[in-house]
Amino acid sequence: MIEFRIEAAEPQRHRFQVTMTVPRPRQRQRLSLPVWIPGSYLVREFARHLTPLQARQGGADCEVAQIDKATWEVTTDGRSTLSVSYEVHAFDTSVRAAFLDARRGFFNGTSVFLRAEGFEAKPHRVRIGGLPKGWQVATALQAVKVNAAGWGLYEAPDHDELIDHPVELGNFWRGEFTVRGVRHEFVVAGASPDFDGDRLLADTRQVCEAQIQFWHGRRKAAFDHYVFMLNAVEDGYGGLEHRRSTALICARKDLPRKGRAVATEAYTTLLGLISHEYFHTWNVKRLKPAGFDPIDLSRENMTRMLWFFEGFTSYYDDQFLLRTKLIDAATYLKLIGKTVNQVRGTPGRLTYSVGQASFDAWTRYYRPDENTANATVSYYTKGSLVALCLDLALRLLPVRDGHQPKLDGVMERLWRLGRSITEADVAQALGDEAQHPPDTPAHLQARSAAHSWTELLHRWTETCEELPLSELLASHGVQWQSKAAPLPQKLGVRLSEAAGALKVQAVMRHGHAESAGLSAGDELLALDGWRLKRTDDLLQWHDGSKSQALLISRDQRLETLTLPALGGGTATPFADDIVTLTLPSAAAEPAALARRKAWLRA
Repeated sequence: MIEFRIEAAEPQRHRFQVTMTVPRPRQRQRLSLPVWIPGSYLVREFARHLTPLQARQGGADCEVAQIDKATWEVTTDGRSTLSVSYEVHAFDTSVRAAFLDARRGFFNGTSVFLRAEGFEAKPHRVRIGGLPKGWQVATALQAVKVNAAGWGLYEAPDHDELIDHPVELGNFWRGEFTVRGVRHEFVVAGASPDFDGDRLLADTRQVCEAQIQFWHGRRKAAFDHYVFMLNAVEDGYGGLEHRRSTALICARKDLPRKGRAVATEAYTTLLGLISHEYFHTWNVKRLKPAGFDPIDLSRENMTRMLWFFEGFTSYYDDQFLLRTKLIDAATYLKLIGKTVNQVRGTPGRLTYSVGQASFDAWTRYYRPDENTANATVSYYTKGSLVALCLDLALRLLPVRDGHQPKLDGVMERLWRLGRSITEADVAQALGDEAQHPPDTPAHLQARSAAHSWTELLHRWTETCEELPLSELLASHGVQWQSKAAPLPQKLGVRLSEAAGALKVQAVMRHGHAESAGLSAGDELLALDGWRLKRTDDLLQWHDGSKSQALLISRDQRLETLTLPALGGGTATPFADDIVTLTLPSAAAEPAALARRKAWLRA
């Protein structure tokens, strides 16, 4: 059995001390570390944080040769136990790597646990100790022998599972609840004294119960223990899914506070994040893309299906807030409207399909720059709108044998496949759901019906065709209202304000800002001689009926550009209006109102 010992005796040094033992190693034993972590599609080179490996056998040093950027070969006698020691620099505050200071520790196994070639399928053990006095341990790893604080021995059946259980360390708040026989722990690091942990537990419990019901019905869940690990910081947001846990980060002010009954918009966003990562327990961790089976953590793993695994998850995360009544229908439509406006404001949607964006996540999505909005589209946001359109399109179909086709049924069919899936599987499930009710043999004969859904799915995911959002929403009694966009969006520019300076972050292609010659990094100084320090100043002095002189600073040089007049009827690849979704009571047809009630459960 491979065993690791991990310690943090001097956390102020930001280094974990790791010792790995391999009984009866190979004579040329190769050891390696992943270059990326599942769920975050970017090569992150975790090996750069390791100190040189030291290997010993029977009290004698072994030769260690580095083979490539993340692989080492140790020369051994092939008989006695090999001991390998190293340190891991841990100062990454994200959910993707490892962090350690005097207050808190955290690590993903992909950052600290070497893989011993030839022993990957063997059981692995981890001994966690040597921590500062009073620190606790939280992890979904199987405990073998631990004390009340969680120090001690843990076990995983293989290396793949070992590295899929992050570990939280420190003096954190801790709570738990049980749903359908599954024990859920929630740990929060860095919370303020007025943090309302009881409310966070109660709200999270509702989401977990609804999602277990969604995936398993009355059957037993696929796991018996789950851990939420939330790090509250001054400013941050994000999450990363694992098979029985998730690592989350949020701004401290986003947490619920005692004595405040009304949920803030920020807290609703946090609940959406919790819902999103929990949904991944099934959709990507168990229901996987075929391109990830088996997964290879030594290089990029390409798939064109992140629109499904991230996009559909993004559709369902807020859906479960609605279904559990943590938000109302108006709030839910506001969240959809926000997503709609994000996608419509992205010129890249007209030149880059969401399937291609999924494939290029490694080079585009996780490496954003000033041209990202022009060069791609988010598979999170666009993918969630594809899911929305498919759900509404299915709900337009007639009820058959008491069953109303909807996206829930598609997800159920895919789950029942019990294997990794392809785009063709999704199209087939759509066709089956549209033609026949579940749990009857008839849907197995409906192969011909899948063709139209195959074509539709291809158009929405592999071409740049605009989605029929307004029409489908109208058919469900939701009104699409449009109003003028803010001036920067009309100009095709994204601005930032800091320390009295108004700077350009990005310029949208074929917009007025691009025509004027603006570039990312420019500082806007004056418009027709009037000083600019904030966006409000630009609003005050801008006159869209005429061209205006725009004074900028670029690379410490002053330049005067001509900002053209607005209008002219020229179409831009980004929307110059803002969409608001509302719930009219009188204008919609009775059938549309009935569909809306079923969809929004209102």
